[in-house]
Amino acid sequence: MSLTIRTVLIALALTHPEAATAAANLKPNIVFILADDLGIGDISPTNPDCKIRTPHLRKMADEGLTFLDAHTSSSVCTPTRYGLLTGRYNWRSRLARGVLSGTSSHLIPADRPTLGHLMRKGGYHTAMIGKWHLGWDWHKNGKTIDFTKPVKNGPDINGFDQYYGHCGSLDMPPYVWVDTGRITAAPDREEGVSRKDDPYGWYRKGPIGSDFIIEDVLPHLFSRAIEYVKARAKAAKAGKPFFLYLALPAPHTPIVPVPPFKGSSGLNPYADFVMQTDHHVGELLASLKETGLDKNTLVIFTSDNGCSPQANFELLKEHGHYPSGKYRGHKADIYEGGHRVPFIARWPGRIKAGGSTKALTCLTDIYSTLEAITGQTRQPLGGEDGFSLLPVFDGEETSGRDTLISHSIGGFFAIRQGPWKLCLSAGSGGWSAPRENVAKKNGLPPMQLFNLDDDPGETNNVVNARAEKVEALLRLLDRQVRNGRCTPGETVPNDRDVKFLPAGVTGPT
Repeated sequence: MSLTIRTVLIALALTHPEAATAAANLKPNIVFILADDLGIGDISPTNPDCKIRTPHLRKMADEGLTFLDAHTSSSVCTPTRYGLLTGRYNWRSRLARGVLSGTSSHLIPADRPTLGHLMRKGGYHTAMIGKWHLGWDWHKNGKTIDFTKPVKNGPDINGFDQYYGHCGSLDMPPYVWVDTGRITAAPDREEGVSRKDDPYGWYRKGPIGSDFIIEDVLPHLFSRAIEYVKARAKAAKAGKPFFLYLALPAPHTPIVPVPPFKGSSGLNPYADFVMQTDHHVGELLASLKETGLDKNTLVIFTSDNGCSPQANFELLKEHGHYPSGKYRGHKADIYEGGHRVPFIARWPGRIKAGGSTKALTCLTDIYSTLEAITGQTRQPLGGEDGFSLLPVFDGEETSGRDTLISHSIGGFFAIRQGPWKLCLSAGSGGWSAPRENVAKKNGLPPMQLFNLDDDPGETNNVVNARAEKVEALLRLLDRQVRNGRCTPGETVPNDRDVKFLPAGVTGPT
């Protein structure tokens, strides 16, 4: 507890004992901001050599805690979001590889515990704003969407009291706003931009609502988030806190920075868009101060996976900027650049300012962290693959997590324990070279073992020299797959028969 808050509570206790008790028992508001395709090298708190100016995230880090070994459960959008909301590794679900589209049916069933359910049970008002990308059920006549009918099985069945957003990525039609089951305006045209016409700002052709403006989506969503904070401020101060899940569409394609950010980085439109995102984060943080909620609000900022090649790596490299920092690979890959992401937590009433931690962290840990914050007891389902970060918030070196299972767009696995990381793939498992078919054609080993302490760039595959370590990691992976969880607790089933061994590789004996 900070000195200021302690002083206030002491004063309250002396003059108004009942008020002091109520203030001490106030649960923190939670704002979780998930950027889209932002690399660990794209902000200065996680990359001292970053060439993109992100002053608001720098200030957030200076006032909070920066995680240097934080990971998504997958290196692409949909599965990471599943892992975040359920506290469960995404590959345990029916989605074995790839991502959903803007017209896909819902992925998370209503009876699967989520952050929305958890926080509502903990006495919170819950809201989701932004990019859902976990599917919801449009009313369809054949393959044609009937936009006059309500959307079913959206975030509302997953515990959110209200939601406002779009179904898939911002380059996936249909382009309409859905406000808790109802579109805000019907499509009045078909629209799209080809990659040839705009390599940064392209998006697939499809129906678009009369009130849906691609360039305005990012600022519009932040405006909605700020409106929500202001609307909930009175109730939050009276003991009804809120949980806001703000899922950004940026800096994913379409990369569409607007003035004054357009051209401001001196690098390229991607860097401009990152700067714009940083600016809006600053506006949201300012709204918490303006409403008097700042001291008792936990804000977490992170990304759903590494940076996409759409950022134009070669051009950024000419300016000395590397979206994956010192790490190999990028979005979609099993290498570190695919799933090691920026992660900053700011909570003035609890977290000491200006620190950093090397605690191994996964976005599946958010579920268990919020479970602990709200004083709820761990259940058999929900947070099966999560560890509470509260000890790390309080200065401990670890949450208790000592393993991490990662997953690529192609459905390839990696398991890590300590510095050792075993990739069950011959290549990147994703989009960077060597792609899996090329790696196999070139006769590369079907697995890769790296020591990240000695080789953070994953350049030296020692799989043939450390057979005992490979065997131990395979046993560990097999056990955590079969148990349905990586945390202590009763064995629970996966949603599918999970296979992780590459072709020709035998399992642990």
